[in-house]
Amino acid sequence: MRRDYAQSVLLIAASIIAGTVAWSGHVALLPVALTFPVLWRLAPTRLTATFVAAGYFLAASRGLPQSVAAFYASDLRPGLLLWLCASLGFVGVHATLWTRSERVRPFCYLAAALLMAIPPFGIIGWAQPITAAGVLFAGWGWWGLLATTAGLIGLVTRMWPAVAIVLSGFWLWSAAFWTDPRLPETWRGVDLELGASLGRDVSMIRHRDLIAMVMTQASGEARTIVLPESALGFWTPTVERLWKDSLSGSEITVTAGATVVAARGYDNVLVAIDENSGHVLYRERMPVPGSMWQPWRPLLGVSGGARAHFFENPIPTVVGRRIAPLICYEQLIVWPVLQSMLHDPDIIVAVGNGWWTNGTSIVAIQRASAKAWARLFDKPLVISFNT
Repeated sequence: MRRDYAQSVLLIAASIIAGTVAWSGHVALLPVALTFPVLWRLAPTRLTATFVAAGYFLAASRGLPQSVAAFYASDLRPGLLLWLCASLGFVGVHATLWTRSERVRPFCYLAAALLMAIPPFGIIGWAQPITAAGVLFAGWGWWGLLATTAGLIGLVTRMWPAVAIVLSGFWLWSAAFWTDPRLPETWRGVDLELGASLGRDVSMIRHRDLIAMVMTQASGEARTIVLPESALGFWTPTVERLWKDSLSGSEITVTAGATVVAARGYDNVLVAIDENSGHVLYRERMPVPGSMWQPWRPLLGVSGGARAHFFENPIPTVVGRRIAPLICYEQLIVWPVLQSMLHDPDIIVAVGNGWWTNGTSIVAIQRASAKAWARLFDKPLVISFNT
């Protein structure tokens, strides 16, 4: 009895360490997440498997309570509540599908991984070990995704030590020859440090400052400038006209985040602007659940909240290049990037507005995830964040 108790404690402690290290914001450490299926497999009881899943997920998403408190300018209680609620999907799926049967276990784990990768569970499917595919099998594309999936299945079988050794070999090889995703020619992502004012300060002065900054960034060979999520605030005809006039006579195209207000809520979007036109390029498929996307509002007859466009427009076109857009939260989950990759885009464009995550590793995790997916599919990557 004491031996089982000690084993359970060690497994739970190891899962917490795995979640903390893998999701620390360093792309090279993402393969540590592959420890989770091994720990899940070694759990002697369903209760232990439940705590192993909870330890891993809560450690991986540890920055959420503090970030929610900063976003709402409140204490930690709402953030702690959301943190625990968000874990229910991951923990519930892995606890339900845990089994003692060696023969059935690989299929159960595969089912759990698939459920957490696609909606509805995939909506809160953070910290997915499959993200490590970009580190282990950089450039392999869909074959790399398949190889990682096979590795994850192997890690929950009796052959897991051999599988772990093979995957560790690929990890060491990757660490020795790793290079960050390349930046596409004539494109440039701009990081800003404007804090909470970005998207909220919609004054003419702010727009003039952003326009001046774009002109400075485009002084070299860069011709397509990417600005962070919410950079332009509300997208209106006046804002469109101001930017078009300011870009007149140049060959510059600006891709930037903005907000479009609708009758029952709003859309978090990317817009494209040049001297001739300005238009909505992309509407976010999955806004942040809870703080932005609030699907219960229509049921209560209340308007507001961001609208989710789930599987719409996965590869818009900018200056003749097909892009895979990932706005903020979409970088933390699996299905948006895989949906875009099905269409073989030319570039991945990852933007975010992470001022509310200061003091946490969330933005670093978003960047690491975007880099991993870009390396897996060997796609150029443009990143633009505000902090």
